[in-house]
Amino acid sequence: MSSTTFCAAVDLGATSGRVILGAWSKNKLTLTEAHRFPNAFRSLGAHDYWDIGGLWHEIQTGLRKAVSLLPRGAKLASVGVDTWGVDYALVNDAGRLVFPVHAYRDARTQPGLKKLGDTRAALERVYAATGIPNVFYNSSLQLAEVVASCPAVEDLATRCLFLPDYFNFLLSGRMANELTIASTTQLLDVHSTDWSRATLDHFHIPAQWFSKPVLAGTKLGTVTSIPELKGVKVIVVPGHDTAAAYDAMPAAEDGSDLYLSSGTWSLVGFESDTPVLGAEALATRIANERIGDGRYRPLKNIIGLWLLEGVLKSFANRPKNDKEWAALITAAEKLPAPKTLLDTSDPAFANPASMKAAIDAHLKKRRATAPKNLPAYVRLICDSLGQGHAEAKAAFERMTGRTFKRILMVGGGSKNRLLCQATANAAGVPVISFSLEGTAVGNLASQLISLRAVKDLKTFRRLLGATLKQTTYTPAKR
Repeated sequence: MSSTTFCAAVDLGATSGRVILGAWSKNKLTLTEAHRFPNAFRSLGAHDYWDIGGLWHEIQTGLRKAVSLLPRGAKLASVGVDTWGVDYALVNDAGRLVFPVHAYRDARTQPGLKKLGDTRAALERVYAATGIPNVFYNSSLQLAEVVASCPAVEDLATRCLFLPDYFNFLLSGRMANELTIASTTQLLDVHSTDWSRATLDHFHIPAQWFSKPVLAGTKLGTVTSIPELKGVKVIVVPGHDTAAAYDAMPAAEDGSDLYLSSGTWSLVGFESDTPVLGAEALATRIANERIGDGRYRPLKNIIGLWLLEGVLKSFANRPKNDKEWAALITAAEKLPAPKTLLDTSDPAFANPASMKAAIDAHLKKRRATAPKNLPAYVRLICDSLGQGHAEAKAAFERMTGRTFKRILMVGGGSKNRLLCQATANAAGVPVISFSLEGTAVGNLASQLISLRAVKDLKTFRRLLGATLKQTTYTPAKR
């Protein structure tokens, strides 16, 4: 019998997806990228949608590749799926899609967003019930818009499956809602692990569409849809990619570490036994999302490298490989710090036709000059994001009385030394950047714990931390 446990992590982000083969042996995790592919929403008419069929095709391709990479005689033990938050699939009892899968950046929620924002009492009630602030992409607003604009959907749909739930269903044939992804919706009761009936009623969303969310580690059955994976267990992992990334971080046990998952979004937060609520939390837009085990993950959601991804589209000389990226970051580092930073909370950056034009207009309003070249935009964006991360840290310390001594950083942004240093400088504490596929590792951790290959998350973090390559960025002296 092999002493190595093999698991596959399906990790879907808003701009790319990957299938990672994990091998756990002698208390060490080895990762092999089986398949990587781009992802993007598509516009059809006035609305934006995900290519769900295309994503499912890539998942199957990736899992087949993962199996082909196994050593002779080895078997894949399990598979788990994580995705970005809030988006969903409406299905009937047979699991057939009854409505297109909208992308969260679709502008269709703006009227509902304004209505709720203008109704202070209702906004406060919803926040007190769910611990989630009013944001344009919330599942609550998305589902309310669907029900209002297409009333027949209530007769057609019998279940609402969020994207990790839906792909778990395609793999296993079993429908279940998972807790961490449910906590992104603005529909979960902040004081329990079930749905807020009052909030569902407020948004006129059918309560029967949902089942009580299950915790990470739940076994749904085995893969039924891919012959090459017959008998492989489908295990529920933290379905929200940020929750999975948090599990991968070897945090200090005293709670003094702040987490930063840096990708399309910057998600700054920490683990807590209790939610962070109240008027200041609402004003600061603190989202009380969940950890796989049911505890809380208060966080501040800041627009992240979406700014840079958008700006790059306006430059023909954008980097095409790691060497060119390194050269671009070096060029940006040599520039002086910009005198005026971006307010990364500006809704104009959500989904503009041209990110460069949106940034230029934003700076013009603040009587500042637009950057002259691509390195200058990179410097501006990285310094602005660093300031946003620091402001989130200060807000958490103010509201909780905690002191955060380090920032642990994973995700694509952790490879950007300018962004890491800018964050350390602005926050005044060391930033520890980990060289790992954070989300995939957290995904695999849940599988390994469920399979009893690892005792618990505390043990996994300790063992992982002993082998991780990490870089420390010390705040510059002022």
